[in-house]
Amino acid sequence: MSGHSKWSTIKRKKGAIDAKRSKVFSKIIKEITVAVKEGGEDPDGNPRLRLAISNAKGASMPKETMQRAINKGSDKNAANFFDQTFEGYLAHGIAVIIECTTDNQQRTVSNIRAIFNKFSGNLGTNGSLSFIFDRKGIFVIPKGDLNQDDFEMEMIDAGAEDIVLEDDFFTVTTSLEDFGAMMKKLEGLNIEPESAELQRIPKETITLELEDALKIMKVIDIFEEDDDVKSVYHTLEITEELMNAM
Repeated sequence: MSGHSKWSTIKRKKGAIDAKRSKVFSKIIKEITVAVKEGGEDPDGNPRLRLAISNAKGASMPKETMQRAINKGSDKNAANFFDQTFEGYLAHGIAVIIECTTDNQQRTVSNIRAIFNKFSGNLGTNGSLSFIFDRKGIFVIPKGDLNQDDFEMEMIDAGAEDIVLEDDFFTVTTSLEDFGAMMKKLEGLNIEPESAELQRIPKETITLELEDALKIMKVIDIFEEDDDVKSVYHTLEITEELMNAM
């Protein structure tokens, strides 16, 4: 299994085990709110909102909750949110990029810096790690009644670079440029992905001893538990041993 597919799989399994639905919902609600403030409440003319709604459906968010988030984004008196990215290194040379959405940039900077400091990491300057990661579209799609051969042909036609089937879920990878085309293809096929994201995929990963790898994953978890953090990407190799230990 390719590295990005492996990480998407472990993220999905881990999410199911943790059952942090309220946490997932809060992040999606924030994303919907930001998308509406940026581009309006019509998903047909707002790609970011369309993607956020797709992810909300994939997470089984009730329509009423989605609508409240849209209404909140339309409220001129609601708090303004900003996207913020942090880059740095953890122990053993593990590179991390942390994407946040926040209504208080000072608070977010303070929280992220504190985590780096507590675990002997180094917070770097933005752009310093861009050469380590590629931007890819990652789609996680329930197999359901889909015919695998027909589905894969449709995905390849839409620009899929990689297709992996595991545990009754397809993980489809596209280039950054083909992300929108893949979204339109899935919409045309009436296929609802469980998640559709632009992710930062490491070009190379670092394999650590299990004990050290688990310590790194603990720090990743602490980052992800922060309410302002949307996604965390890293260069730690997710081995079978590590997946089983988690």
